Amino acid sequence: MGQRINDIKTVFQAADTEKLPELIKAYGEDGRSGVQALVKSACRKLEALEKERARLKRMREYEEKYKEYSCICGIDEAGRGPLAGPVVAGAVILPKDCDILYLNDSKQLSEKRREELYGQIMEKAVAVGVGYAGPERIDEINILQATYEAMRQAVAALAAAPDLLLNDAVTIPQVDIRQIPIIKGDAKSVSIAAASIVAKVTRDRLMVQYDELFPEYGFASNKGYGAPKHLEALQKYGPTAIHRRSFLKNLAGRYSDS
Repeated sequence: MGQRINDIKTVFQAADTEKLPELIKAYGEDGRSGVQALVKSACRKLEALEKERARLKRMREYEEKYKEYSCICGIDEAGRGPLAGPVVAGAVILPKDCDILYLNDSKQLSEKRREELYGQIMEKAVAVGVGYAGPERIDEINILQATYEAMRQAVAALAAAPDLLLNDAVTIPQVDIRQIPIIKGDAKSVSIAAASIVAKVTRDRLMVQYDELFPEYGFASNKGYGAPKHLEALQKYGPTAIHRRSFLKNLAGRYSDS
């Protein structure tokens, strides 16, 4: 074809996914091993993309099942288990034709991927709501009730009113909207997965800010969970203003100042 392999490589690297089939066809007969490696790499990329689209189709099962509802909202939380920081709930209404690839349970995604998806969700979602319950509230009413409270706040914060809630495993009290609890829903529903990502990224960013206030505890890395550095700091310095006293009591009283 007369083109240098490096030039062809640049063409492949710059091409959108939609252009790859055309490039594969155009360079498929080029016998040079370097070009064939580029063609094979493009084929693998297309195969991976088709697998991802098939996975997402399976994750739309509940959205399809309840498609007669005009405004389906996914609900999930982040931070029920840590020793410090708030529990955060996310509520997300995605468009019916949502095309955000790689949506999944936030725990199955890298931090980089979560951040990328968070940006796409905030850009493309019909509405996003976030709710919080801080450590004092968690201690006052317990973590489950605080989680419900954060979820109600998240729903109330939506700019559009949902007519169906898809929840990750729970049924939220005091909500007059039909709810569908789905076990491990963040891995089975694109709406819940999106809510999971919003809640997780929001909470993680808060814990990074708290790390600047309380650098000894390693909150930027452990996000308030009981990592060794966190436990060592608790033993040395005691609890901070963002620690959940009721959770510390469960650690045999070692870190409670009450």
